[in-house]
Amino acid sequence: MGQVINIQPITRIEGHASIEIKLDDNGSVKDSKVHFLALRGFEKFVEGKPAEEVPRIVPRICGICPWHHHMASIKAVDDCFNVTPAPAGSMLRELMQTISHLEDKLLHFFFLAAADFVIGPDADYSARNVIGIAQANPELAKKIVTMRHKAKMILEKFSGKAIHPITAVTGGFAKPMTESDRKEILAEMRELLDFSMFTIEFAKKKVFPPYIDTVKSLGLIKTGFLGTVDDEGALNLYGGNLRMMKPDGTYTDFSPKNYTDYISEHVVPYSYGKMPYARFWNEGFSLDLDQPKGIYRANTLARINVCDKMATPKAQAELEEFREKFGRPTQATLLYHWARLIEAVYSSEHAIELLENKAITDPYIRAKAEPKAGRGVGCVEAPRGTLIHDYTTDENGLIKTANMIVGTTHNLGPINMSVDQAARSLIKNGEVTEGIMNRIEMAVRAYDP
Repeated sequence: MGQVINIQPITRIEGHASIEIKLDDNGSVKDSKVHFLALRGFEKFVEGKPAEEVPRIVPRICGICPWHHHMASIKAVDDCFNVTPAPAGSMLRELMQTISHLEDKLLHFFFLAAADFVIGPDADYSARNVIGIAQANPELAKKIVTMRHKAKMILEKFSGKAIHPITAVTGGFAKPMTESDRKEILAEMRELLDFSMFTIEFAKKKVFPPYIDTVKSLGLIKTGFLGTVDDEGALNLYGGNLRMMKPDGTYTDFSPKNYTDYISEHVVPYSYGKMPYARFWNEGFSLDLDQPKGIYRANTLARINVCDKMATPKAQAELEEFREKFGRPTQATLLYHWARLIEAVYSSEHAIELLENKAITDPYIRAKAEPKAGRGVGCVEAPRGTLIHDYTTDENGLIKTANMIVGTTHNLGPINMSVDQAARSLIKNGEVTEGIMNRIEMAVRAYDP
């Protein structure tokens, strides 16, 4: 009988999961699976609810990225009711979502991921955490906490709630931005841009270089990628067309409204979460490491791969350096961390762009909307990947059916593949050390599930 290794729970991730690795009689990996407790049930919870109430319900899907569910949901309701939101209302929505992206990226990099590199993957787990980082560099730790708190408090001070927001409403936004609000938040975002630039330089010089071989090889798999781009092919976190890139770098753009023509969802017996796959190439679903079928990835690395460019100058310079080093598309799983920091720079810059446009203070922030029958698809890029909310309403504006594909869901299949690759490459002759198990967990943490 072969040995079974259980890693439960997976540490330093934002959700709940475990890993089961089965070894054969020779101590080699026979099979490995990642088990996710991802059943939320909101697709059924919202049935029969007034559509305009749903954007205040679905943020409870995730306490880490509630703003993104709030935005995808309100966009779907607008679509159901056939209403175009007021321009200033759209800008305020995008601003809040963009700042939420930034604070989330700072949270993941410093609090969850960095210890593997700063403290080291073989260090004792009692020190390989954010407390270990704080002890190693107290001044940096203080700065990290201050900057993330600043981003979070912008959301709370302006919209009233840092989590589970309610300020995006049908047709626009519930609260206008004053000139004093604009100036105050603009000054804070310039500080956050400086910190984002410090963070990516710190990572490029101090964090990644000692482990660059590991970065290029651990959890390495070959898949396609999904992300959102604007009409010029630039990365966009709030809206645009979806771009599905094949592993060879060729791609197809399509409207989020038509996502069901390009994406299907598969159920496996060992996971509560559905596993989406691209239905228009390699027809079918398979997690075979050598010949996967229809498997693509979402989240930061995917977005950096699919976009032609970044829409802000500092982020564009970082993208060019990244591609010069690693190519396009790059398949290295641990480069999710690097891509995450490029997006932090972009989020800071884009928030400043929005705030420098005084049209954001226009008091006309909400267009009139009337409940009606319809189908609406709302799509934004959440930190963990492309987020899709798809609603159908009846003549009274009540939800008849709902389908949601959350960011992590796109990556459930690829996470299993990356863990399997990591386990097979690291475990030999039945030898399993603490460092090996942590490296296998690192293949999961890169996706920030």
